[in-house]
Amino acid sequence: MKALILVGGFGTRLRPLTLSFPKPLVDFANKPMILHQIEALKATGVTEVVLAISYQPEVMLNFLKDFESKLGIKITCSQETEPLGTAGPLALARDILADETGEPFFVLNSDVISEYPLKEMIAFHKSHGGEASMLVTKVDEPSKYGVVVTEESTGKVERYVEKPKIFVGNKINAGIYLLNPSVLDRIELKPTSIEKEIFPKIVSENQLYAMVLPGYWMDIGQPKDYITGLRLYLDSLRKKSQSKLASGAHIIGNVLVDDSAKIGEGCLIGPDVAIGPNCVIESGVRLSRCTIMRGVRIKEHACISSSIIGWHSTVGRWARVENMTILGQDVHVCDEIYSNGGVVLPHKEIKASILKPEIVM
Repeated sequence: MKALILVGGFGTRLRPLTLSFPKPLVDFANKPMILHQIEALKATGVTEVVLAISYQPEVMLNFLKDFESKLGIKITCSQETEPLGTAGPLALARDILADETGEPFFVLNSDVISEYPLKEMIAFHKSHGGEASMLVTKVDEPSKYGVVVTEESTGKVERYVEKPKIFVGNKINAGIYLLNPSVLDRIELKPTSIEKEIFPKIVSENQLYAMVLPGYWMDIGQPKDYITGLRLYLDSLRKKSQSKLASGAHIIGNVLVDDSAKIGEGCLIGPDVAIGPNCVIESGVRLSRCTIMRGVRIKEHACISSSIIGWHSTVGRWARVENMTILGQDVHVCDEIYSNGGVVLPHKEIKASILKPEIVM
């Protein structure tokens, strides 16, 4: 079986992190976002993953070559010379996706995290016999998304409405599809939206079915949703494999700590924290609802909440970092500095407090 991951553009919503790495290689819960998806696909029996990419393909491929051999899965890039939307990349990769087996293939949006119930999705796809299956999830605020109206008993999609102005339902497109190769015959090699142009045609022929996603779902393409996504991911990890989470007197709630990280005396860590490889957390530090990426040093008595600390950065003694502060790679926050929602580009030294949310160039 094969799969295509829509990697796409520049990751502007996750800057300054994406100034250092393409978005799919930004760490989420201590490993690159895209690796969560590739591992789930491998576990389902997928043997080849195609990355549809328009930005820095060589960086992606060089990085993922290591994982090819570790995971035993073939990873190739299909490079767009112009942005092709969400359907055009399928036409570009047609020769790889449509092989002699005639098997359906997965398509995933690279920003989406969930429990990836891909085996259940294959069974669902076989059971309804339609041309295409999609996962849907229920949300409180559907107007930002593509809303899917289904027949309750079968899951057959009756209507697909992209970003509706009035309420039509609360099930939204979760960005994970299983498609028969015949869908490729509907797509031309030009900029095309699978949501706005291809799915409505398939719906009109009663060939699109939707399965409600069990468990959590999040599009982690922007910082606030990334932090929420981490909470949902760690909640799910506690239910599935609690032994991977940290425990001890200094831990509150769900915390993920890489084995190589060092944590000092008298710290209080959690809830909803990920601490990456080779981090040093000095004594008396307080961390909550945050991600501390590879190689970061947090000095004594610093306090960090609801923030993302990029690779190899340093936060000084008694500093306070909060309210969706995002530090890019190699940022140095001096002692006793306060950051209230600062978004700091890579390789900066912060010597004065950031009192209101702003970008520090």
